[in-house]
Amino acid sequence: MIPSRLFSARPQAMLEGVGFWMLAARVVPGPSCLLLLRASPRLLSVSCADCTKHQEPPRKQPLSEKKLKQHFVDHRRVLVRGGHGGNGVSCFHSEPRKEFGGPDGGDGGNGGHVILRVDQQVKSLSSVLSRYQGFDGEDGGRKNCFGRNGAVLYIRVPVGTLVKEGNEVLADLSRPGDEFIAAVGGTGGKGNRFFLANDNRAPTTCTPGQPGQERVLFLELKTVAHAGLVGFPNAGKSSLLRAISNARPAVAAYPFTTLNPHVGIVHYEDHQQIAVADIPGIIRGAHQNRGLGLAFLRHIERCPFLLFLVDLSVPEPWTQLDDLKYELEQYDEGLSKRPYTVVANKIDLPQARARLPQLQARLGQEAIALSAATGENLEELLLRLKELHDHHVATELEHGRQPLRW
Repeated sequence: MIPSRLFSARPQAMLEGVGFWMLAARVVPGPSCLLLLRASPRLLSVSCADCTKHQEPPRKQPLSEKKLKQHFVDHRRVLVRGGHGGNGVSCFHSEPRKEFGGPDGGDGGNGGHVILRVDQQVKSLSSVLSRYQGFDGEDGGRKNCFGRNGAVLYIRVPVGTLVKEGNEVLADLSRPGDEFIAAVGGTGGKGNRFFLANDNRAPTTCTPGQPGQERVLFLELKTVAHAGLVGFPNAGKSSLLRAISNARPAVAAYPFTTLNPHVGIVHYEDHQQIAVADIPGIIRGAHQNRGLGLAFLRHIERCPFLLFLVDLSVPEPWTQLDDLKYELEQYDEGLSKRPYTVVANKIDLPQARARLPQLQARLGQEAIALSAATGENLEELLLRLKELHDHHVATELEHGRQPLRW
């Protein structure tokens, strides 16, 4: 018979919040004695510190192109209303042994303005609400106390926001830090102290505060960039932008992968930065609302020069340039006449390399042949991009305008 006191149970380890129990001793019957064998605690124990040591912090998952389209908004209708002014007060000073204290009603505070402010951290108008109400001013008080003015309400908008009221353009917020007063706050009312005069020593008149300005504004975003990347779907625009900058637009083997504009920054050795805007692909008949239409062409209106991307893997690639120029002219006359460079992509394919001489002969000008997938001949494009930017900067300074800097 084995004594029961030789058996005991104790908690040995905790593994992910679950307790495991083991025997403290194991009895091995022998001819003359009982041999106690201790079980190794490392067989069933796991250190919690070892578990947490190798845990990696959770990473933020990048948004898909579909979700980015849902979050990207380039036009918005906004109702803005300034704060209401505070009312003036009619009262008289009251103090012991002072019979005629006189009027001491203070004025009301002014209502707060609603101001649009450019913020470089904001990339679209998705955070802009459809209605804004400014802060009201406080009413006046006794003892000539004026009411507090309403605080200013700031609305953060991205760089390149165009403010319209009807068909009239009110402001073009194209610089970081630009501000526009969307709605003016109402004026505060006057207390009876304000109406004190020699012929009226005890006025009882006071005025209410005025309502704030109310207006309906239309905000339209036009991306600010130096170069605009224009091409047909699947021409390799997003791949090229990924190759020359740190932008990461979606890339896939089907058309219309890019559903919203992307801006990539090209860095040079002299700390110069050039912004390149990639817009969704344009097809023949886009001015007739085919494909994604021409709605996204507003994002290259501000670009001083363009990059026409031609796909060499398709037959007769020189016709793409004529079609792209025609669609740009249908959207805005003179847009295709800006300085531009023709970029022939997918030179890594055998059939594309064979079509390159025909393309240059048809265009009558030199086209930059490269491969966005392999990185072949990207240096020539970067040098040409810098030449176009330097020419634009010199032209702006010659006309007394400050060029865009990132």
